[in-house]
Order: sequence, then structure tokens, then C-alpha cells
Amino acid sequence: MDSRWMHQGMEQLLESRHEIQDRVQHVINKANEYQRSFDRYAYLWVDDKNEFMRQFLLYNHVLTPDEIQQHAVTEQIDTYESIYEEVEKIDPIQIYDKWFKIDAKPFKQKLLNTVKRWSLLFKQYLIDHVTNSLNELEEFIGKTDANLKRPIKEGDYQTLVEIMAHLAAIKQREPSTDAMFVPMKETIELLKSYNQELPEEVHKQLETLPEKWLNLKRNYVAMRQNVAPLQANEVTNIRQKLTQFDTKQTQFRDTFKAIAPYAYDTSNSYIKIDRVNRDLVKMEKDMQTLMKSAALFEVSFPDYKLIKQCRKDTKLLKQLWDYISLVRFSMDDWKSTRWREINVEQIDSEIKKFQKDIKLLDKEMRSWNAYIGLEQILKNMITSLRSVTELQNQAIRERQWQELMDTTGVQFSMTTQTTFEELLNLNLHNFEEEVRNIVDKAVKEMSMEKTIKDIENTWTAMEFGTDLHPRTQIKLLTASDELIETLEDHQVQLQNMLQSKYIAFFQNQVSSWQKKLSQGDQVIQILREVQKTWSHLESIFIGTEDIRKQLPEDSKRFDEIDRDFKHVAEENTRDLNVIRCTNRPKAYEELESIKARLALCEKALAEYLETKRLAFPRFYFVSPAELLDILSNGNVPEKVMRHLSKLFDSIASLELLEDKQGNKIKEAVAMYSKESEKVDFPSSCDLNGQVESWLNRLLDKMRETVRYWLSEAINAYEDKPREQWIFDYPAQIALTGSQIRWTSEVNSAFARLEEGYESGLKDYFKKAVAQLNALIELLLTNLPPLERQKIETICTIDVHARDVVAKMVQAKIESANEFLWQCQLRHRWDEREKDCFANICDAQFRYAHEYLGNQPRLVITPLTDRCYITLTQSLHLVMGGAPAGPAGTGKTETTKDLGRALGVMVYVFNCSEQMDYKSIGNIYKGLSQTGAWGCFDEFNRISVEVLSVVAVQVKTIQDAIRDKKSRFNFMGTDIALNPNVGLFITMNPGYAGRTELPENLKALFRPCAMVVPDIEMICEIMLVTSGFKDGKLLSCKFITLYNLCKELLSKQHHYDWGLRAVKSVLVVAGALRRADPDRPEREVLMRALRDFNIPKIVHDDLPIFTGLIGDLFPAFDVPRTKESSGCNLRSNAAFFTSSSNFISRF
Repeated sequence: MDSRWMHQGMEQLLESRHEIQDRVQHVINKANEYQRSFDRYAYLWVDDKNEFMRQFLLYNHVLTPDEIQQHAVTEQIDTYESIYEEVEKIDPIQIYDKWFKIDAKPFKQKLLNTVKRWSLLFKQYLIDHVTNSLNELEEFIGKTDANLKRPIKEGDYQTLVEIMAHLAAIKQREPSTDAMFVPMKETIELLKSYNQELPEEVHKQLETLPEKWLNLKRNYVAMRQNVAPLQANEVTNIRQKLTQFDTKQTQFRDTFKAIAPYAYDTSNSYIKIDRVNRDLVKMEKDMQTLMKSAALFEVSFPDYKLIKQCRKDTKLLKQLWDYISLVRFSMDDWKSTRWREINVEQIDSEIKKFQKDIKLLDKEMRSWNAYIGLEQILKNMITSLRSVTELQNQAIRERQWQELMDTTGVQFSMTTQTTFEELLNLNLHNFEEEVRNIVDKAVKEMSMEKTIKDIENTWTAMEFGTDLHPRTQIKLLTASDELIETLEDHQVQLQNMLQSKYIAFFQNQVSSWQKKLSQGDQVIQILREVQKTWSHLESIFIGTEDIRKQLPEDSKRFDEIDRDFKHVAEENTRDLNVIRCTNRPKAYEELESIKARLALCEKALAEYLETKRLAFPRFYFVSPAELLDILSNGNVPEKVMRHLSKLFDSIASLELLEDKQGNKIKEAVAMYSKESEKVDFPSSCDLNGQVESWLNRLLDKMRETVRYWLSEAINAYEDKPREQWIFDYPAQIALTGSQIRWTSEVNSAFARLEEGYESGLKDYFKKAVAQLNALIELLLTNLPPLERQKIETICTIDVHARDVVAKMVQAKIESANEFLWQCQLRHRWDEREKDCFANICDAQFRYAHEYLGNQPRLVITPLTDRCYITLTQSLHLVMGGAPAGPAGTGKTETTKDLGRALGVMVYVFNCSEQMDYKSIGNIYKGLSQTGAWGCFDEFNRISVEVLSVVAVQVKTIQDAIRDKKSRFNFMGTDIALNPNVGLFITMNPGYAGRTELPENLKALFRPCAMVVPDIEMICEIMLVTSGFKDGKLLSCKFITLYNLCKELLSKQHHYDWGLRAVKSVLVVAGALRRADPDRPEREVLMRALRDFNIPKIVHDDLPIFTGLIGDLFPAFDVPRTKESSGCNLRSNAAFFTSSSNFISRF
């Protein structure tokens, strides 16, 4: 109890402490705020009053004193008076929170005093202005009046001058003095308004001075009249003196120009400047005396320009010769430096600064010889400096120095002690271009020398790599990418050097290396070809006994080649250095001979492979290497099985019988698909003999097996429930049997309509819906993956079948001959021929019985139906099919799906610009003999030249089919013809770089326009195959949500609202549906859409997305299945911090 009480007490104490701290902090904040309220007055005690007044008068100097009094000063005084009143109103006592008191009375009083002092500053200025002005005027009147009363005698020049000066002063002052008395009175009245009284003396002065000033002006007029005769005589004398001085200045100018140092080569320039300056000062003094006399007696004074020009020239000469002396001093310092040690950048910088400075001098200097000489000296120095800089290049050799001596005509000895002055004596500024050419040549030659040295060092160390041939253990040379790249680069470098005009010195050396590398390049190229061809053919002609028996002559030839090649290989590995190895005598000739003989072996092998392809045409669709592997292992079916997926649509492997010892024998009893679906053969298939023979037997056995099980399934359909019947047969059989049964049952419904049963088709529609629902129920159970895939595929087709029947019921179709029924792909079983046929419109096709495994089928939309009609009609008319449209519209997949519906093997080929007519012709040759379909994707990527030949090839095949030939000549070879062959091309006309098909080729193909697929219908059918019955409504909500997301959400790289994303969500929805089959379908889909998409939605888009979900699925809030404990455990194990906000998005 005590500890609990203490704990509670501590908590209360902490709360009280926090409350006190908060209250104290609140009071402190209020006090600081009160303190900050005085910050606006800070300038009053921070700024210096005297400095402020100085600046104030400076910025108002354009105003007269009276204007200052009336405007600026008054404004300042009023400002401080208002501040004073404002401060007086401030309450100096502040109490906060009833316990904290601020007493600002002392501060307030000091602030008021400070404001008062600022106000007095400007008032005192006005007082000083009034008193000083009046005192100064009173003093002027007294002094001037006394002088004017002095008597003057004729010939008394000094007294006359003094009186004339006083008269001039009165005349100059008269306007301002006349206008000063009224403003003075106004200023005094202004000061009175501020309670500032002036002394009584000031008032007396203001009363008496106007009268005194008036008397002085009367005396001025009288004195002017008294001195008028004397003034006239003196004016005449002054004008004579002015004329004499004009003559004197002209003479002085001529003497000045003769003595002054205007020339660059002048000696003792400063002495001469001093001399002319002394004479000029005397002349200027005389001129000033005359100027004063003329001003007093109001005589116009001439502008003696020559004297002024002499003064200007004196200053300019002094300035110019200062620069000349500085430049000469600097150059003397540079010249004494050893030329290898001079700092070129520093000197160049200083010279450029000199040039820049003298350009800033007065433009009058530019015609002077001294200026021109200085400018030329600097220019020559810059030029010489550039030449010296270039000559400092490390590329300069003895032969370049000799060439420089021959160019300048001066012989010298270049040593480490050579100074900069000695090089300047060569007058390098006159040979700038020649020096540049010599240095440029030296640099180029040094670069060549370095390049040649690098090439020599590289190839001295460059060696071939080696690889062991896996069967013979012979060492084969390998040239790395680095080696080939280096070889190409060095050949280009050598070729460029040979084209250079500086090659003369290295001509022989470069030519030698070019020959070596060229020989090496040729040998490496042919060696790689020979090694590759030998390695390929060695395993065939020596490692395959069957080939040796079939091609005995060529095997003997290859034995000789093998012996020669091994000898060459042995020689090559003795010295792996690339240059020595490839430049060995007759190395290229030996390899060329081997290459020619290998070509004969390759040709014989190609002819042999062609015979095998003709024996089993599906060999046309495997590479030569794979075909050779098949042929070499033909007696071992287990090794051939890895290639079966390339020869058959879906056969991945075979089940072989075993003998009593458990060893596999060459007899197959079943085939396995890529999905591991097993289909038993009705009877065993013999795999003995040559591989092409037993593969043909396997092909026949495959077709026989599909036909057999299809017949069995058709006969057993009525004997068991449909769901059980589907499980009893392979996927392809169950699907095709269902399609056959659908055709039969719809025809029966039409028969009942003709017999008078009006509800015949409607009753079958109900049956179709019931069958589909039964399959959907199956999908909600735990099925093996193969069985689930089978049911989903049949559901896909059943949905289309149901929709077709619904359309016919809606359109009130009453006859099986109506187009709406005839345009459907209808499978039927012919009891007489015991085979399956497919009809669409007026075209009929025999089922090809290619084993297709357990593969999904396309969702059939109206676009798919139209494409089926076009492609089947093109085959019926012995033409090719040409679906065209944008990417993603299903051109290729629709063609493949139609092939699956007809049990045909469909090969897809991606076309490119590299395909030629021979490669395409070989494909056509294989298709024509196998009866398979070929779909050529992006057919218009092939070049137009090749397409012209292809048109002839296609027409040859179609003409042979029309003529019902069993064999025909194709590309010079007589081959068998299977009339079931189908040729299809797909194109995307909107892509750049696509060629226009030639007209003769267009005429052989029937076009079919493919547009954007019906995503909503695809989504509906995929929902059904995922176990949802109400697919139409749910697909509408699904696609609406994704369309709105595409429009309303931001654009992100990871967002995908297309068909791929729809498929991914449906996989999740199917899993949720199977996990909780009792939950309403809308809730399941809503949860799948929410849980799948929320993790990828960015934070800003999340409210929009959840709002859309809420609008489309109102009143649904399905809880998420969380594994918080598992997340926490995994986070702890990985040393991660578990964040609930982050985990909630997954």
C-alpha cells in the first residue's frame, strides 16, 4: 500500500511540476512579447544623432535652407513629437497571471528623454540657422559699408581693385539677401509653435537689418557712378595685356612641342618634362593674374586653349613615360632569366595587363611616337613569348633546333645557361609562323613516336588465350574482345599516321607495323572461322559413327583436314605471341586451304541434313545443331526426347516399356505433355530404326491416339454423367468431345423446333446453363492442377457456347441454316469416316489430331468469331490469312487458338530485317510437307526485296494446292504437298520502320482487321472459369473500377490497369472463392480487388481508390485476413522493425 501511495504521489508531483513549468513559460512568453513591443523604438538609442543629421542634410542638399525648414525639418520634428505622445500613453506596469509584475517606469522615462533630445536636435538646427544667418549678414553690411566710404584717387589702382571687389560681392549677394527676411520670420514663428523662444537680440536684428541692407544697396549705386571713369581706363589696359598674352602662348606652345619627350627613343625624358612644367607653371600664373583683373572689371576673358593643351600634354606625358619606364624595368628583369626558367604565364599576364592599361590612357596619346613605340614593344614581346613558349615543348629535338637556325639565319648554341634575351635577339616575332610550324611538326612527330612505342610494347606482350577442345583436348587459340578491339584501333592509328604529312621520319617503321598487324588481322579472322567450323564438324564426322557411314568420302576428307588442322594448332600453341604466331610463314595459306576443304564438308553435311528433313519435314523447324544432336542420338530415344517439344506441339516425353531386367526398350506406350498429362497409346509404338523413320511412326501414332480416344469419348458420353466423363479423358479429348456434343445437341434442338416444339432451343439453353453451373461448382472444390486447368478450359468454351445459344434464342432463330448458327465453328463426328470435322459457314476442315496437351484456350469474343470466319474462309479459298491491327489485339494468339480448335500444329516465326528468301523458303518447304500452319509475326518488317521473292514462293504453294497436286517443285526441289498447310501473316501498320507489302503478295492473303478486344467480356468469362456464376455483373464492376482508376489516379510507372492486371486479380479472386465458397461472390471480388491493389497504390491515391471501391461495392466491408503474429516473427528474425501501418497494406 505504501509503495502504491508513493507512486501515486510521485505522479501527482510530476503533474504539478509540469503545470508550474507551463505557467512560468507562458508568463515568460508574455513578458518577452511586451519587451518586443519596444523594439520599434530601438533606433532612437542605437543611431548616432550627429551622423543622422549629417546624412539628413546631405540628402536634402538640393533644397534651400528655407525649404528644409518648411518641409523636411518640420516633418522630422512632428514625427518625434508624435512618438513622444505615443510613448507617454504606454502603461509601464504589466501584471501577468496575477503573480508576475513588470515595472517599466524608469525605461519609459529614459525613452521619453531620448525622444525629446531627437526633437531638440532639429529645433536647435533651426535656431542656429536663424542666428548664424543674421549675424553673418550684419557683419557683411558693416565691413562692406566701411570700405565703400574710402576715398579713391586717380591712378590708385589697388584701392580701385578693392572697391570693385566689394561692389561685385554686393551684386552677387543681392538676390538671396532680398528674399531671406520673410522665411526668417516664418521660421521664428514655427519655433514659437514648438515652445522655442529666440533671444531678444535676434528680434532686434531682424528689425534693423532690412533697413541697413537697403542703405548698403544705395551706397552701391553711388559708388558705381563714382568709379565709372576709372573703370573704363583700366578696361582698356586689360584688353591690351590679353592680346599680348595670346601671342606669348603661341610661342610657348611651339617651344613646348620642341622640348617635350613625344618620341619613344627620347633620352632624359623626365628632365625634359620637369623643364617644360616649370615654364608652364609661370605661364599659368600670369594667366591667372589677368583672369582676376578681367573678372573684376567685367572684361570677357579669352579661352587660352594652347596653355590648357600644354598642361594636358604634360600630365599625359608624365603618365605615359611612367608606363614606359615600368615596362622597360620589367623587360630588363625578364631578359636576364634563363629561358627554360621563365614563368611564361606570369610574363604573359603582366604584358596583357600593360596592354590593357595603356589602352585605357587618353586617346590623344595614340598618335604620339612614344605611345606607338610602347605598344609595338609589347606586341613584339607577346609574339616572341608565344614562340618561346612553343620552343619549350619537350617534343623539340636537335633536328628541330637546326631547322630553326636555318629559318632565322642565326647560328647559336643552345645550352642550359641560355637566357631569354639571347632568344629575343633572334627576332622571333618576325618568324612566328615558322616557329609554330616547327613546333607543331615536333609535337606530331613525338606523338607518332609515342604511338609507335605503345604499339610495339602492346604487341610484344599481347598473347592469345587457349581453350581445350572438349573431345580431343586440343588447345584452340582464343582472341579476346580486348585483343580484337586493340588490333582494330592500332590498324586505324597506323593508317592515319601514314596519311600524315609528318610521316617522313617514321615511314619505314610505320609501314612495317601496318603489314604485321594486317597479316595478324587476316590470320585471326580466318583462324576463328576455321576453329569454329572444325569444332562443329569434328563432333559430327569423327564423333558420330552414323554420319561417317552416311558420308564416307567426306569423312575421309575431314580426316585429312583434321590432321592438318591439328598440326596448325600445335604450331600455334608453341608461341602464343599474337604477332609472331600470325606472321609465321605460310600461316594464312595453310588456314585458307583448310577453310576451303571444310566448306566442302559443310556442303555435303547440309545436303545430308536436307535429305533427313525431306524424310521428316518437321526437322525444318529445328536448328542444324539440334538436328545433328537428334541424328547422332537417333538410336537412343531417351536423348531424343529432349527435342520432342520442338517437333510436336505438346509432346514432352514418352513412356517406354521395360524388359524383364528393368531396362528401357525402344517401344513407347504413352506420351506426356508439357503439363505432365499422360495419354496412353492404343498400341505400342516401335522406336527402332533410323530416327526420322521412328519419328514418323510416332507422328502417326500420336494422331491415331488422339483419334482413337476421341472416338471412345464420343461413344461413352451418354453412359456417365458429364462431369465424370470429363475426368475420364485427356483435356484435348474432353474439350473437343464437348464441342462435338454441343453441335449435336444444338442441331437436335433445331430439329425439335422443326417438329413443332417451340421451346426446344430455350430448353437447351437451360441445359447449357445448368452444365456450366455444374462445372463452376466443380471449380470451387479441391481439384488437382491438371484437372482444374481442364475444367477451366472447358468452362471458357462452354460460356461461349451458352452465349451463342442465348443470342439465337433472343434472335428467335428457328433453323440450323441461319447465318447466326452457320458462322459458328461447329465440330461434328462423322460416323461413316470415323473422324472429326469442323464446319464454319461453307468451309469444312478435317480435324488434324495434333496432340495439344492441357493448354488453356482463348476467351472467344465477337472479334474472335469474326477473325475465325475470315481465316477459315481464306483457307477455304486457298489463300493466306493476314490479321492486322495494333499490338495487344490478339492477332497471333487468335491464329494459334484457331489452330488448336482444328487440332493443327501452329509454328510462330518472329520476322526481322535479317530474314532472307532462303530461310523463309526452307520454312515454307517444311510447312508444305507437314501440313502445319505457319504464323509470321510482324511480316512487314522483312525487306521489300525479300518480300517480292516470297510472293512467288507463296503463290507456288497455293497453285499446287488448287491443282490438287500430291508433289510439286519448290525452290528446285520436288517435295510432297500436304493440302492442309496454312500460311498466316500478322502486321502492325502503325509501327515505324514497316514496309508496304507488294501488290502481288497482298493478293495472296485475305486481310482481317483486329481492334481493341472486349475486355469486359473476357473478364466475365475468366470470372466464370474462376468459379463465379454472376460473371456479367461482376465483370462490369471490375472493368468500371479499372477504367476509373486509369482516369482518376495519378500516373505511376508501376500502375497497370490492363488485361494482364485483370488476369492477376482473377487468379487471386479464384483462390479466395475456393477458400470461402459460401461467401457472396461480390464480397469475394471486392476483397480481391482491394487486397491486390492497395499495396501498390501510392498514399495520395489511396482515398480515391477506396472511395471507388466503396461506390462500386456499397455496404460491403470484408475484413482482411491478417497474419500479424507471423509478420512479427519474420520481422524480428530479419532484425526489421514491424510497422502496423506498413503491414496493413499487404
